Amino acid sequence: MKKQTIIVTGSSSGIGKGIAKYFLDRGDNVVINSATESKLEEVYQEFGAGDNLAFVAGDISKKETGAALVTKAIERFGSADVLINNAGIFDSKPFLEVDEAYLDKFLTTNLKGTYFTTQAAISQMLKQQDGVVINIGTPLVNHGLGGWPASAPVSSKGAIHALTIQLAAEFGKQNIRVNTVAPGVIRTPMHGDKADLNAGLHLLNRVGDIEDVAEIVYAVAKSNFITGSIINVDGGKGAGHNLN
Repeated sequence: MKKQTIIVTGSSSGIGKGIAKYFLDRGDNVVINSATESKLEEVYQEFGAGDNLAFVAGDISKKETGAALVTKAIERFGSADVLINNAGIFDSKPFLEVDEAYLDKFLTTNLKGTYFTTQAAISQMLKQQDGVVINIGTPLVNHGLGGWPASAPVSSKGAIHALTIQLAAEFGKQNIRVNTVAPGVIRTPMHGDKADLNAGLHLLNRVGDIEDVAEIVYAVAKSNFITGSIINVDGGKGAGHNLN
């Protein structure tokens, strides 16, 4: 497979870190990102600080961060082939308790961050006449959970799913492919030691591992004929759940 330059937002921990390592281990150039520079520097060193790795610290909700990521990819590696919009936040609050500031937090980081980082990447991909954008979504967009209110983050992720399909339509003729990978509950530091309590939300009756997501993201990045797709990597969570 051809060597590509991969940009991964929110890659100092969890799924984003795992995705970045997956591409790096398979020989691609990788630009990692996090809002916290000290954590990003740690990951950079942990990954070996090699010639095929670069990093840009910055809050993805700021438009200039996306532009800086693309600039770094071009300066270091000569192209920006794949953007993985992993950075995002998730939380739970009852619908009637959500105020404007709380809703704006998710719309700004999740939707606006994805939107403008993608804008920066696609501007470069048009010059290359080739490129892939992979957004990280959630099966909760189409499979709501009573008892765990999350209308604000789910609304922002729903917008990302819609954006995926629209951008695939707008840029397909320019050979730019846009897809969303939607994980179920994945064993990450965010869940601590409680991830397995959510096993029953999945038809497989277990939670996923970071590599389950990374291998699908990698396959989509390397494909020339997948676009406009929402791909659940969720153990069947989006299709249904176990009653017991």
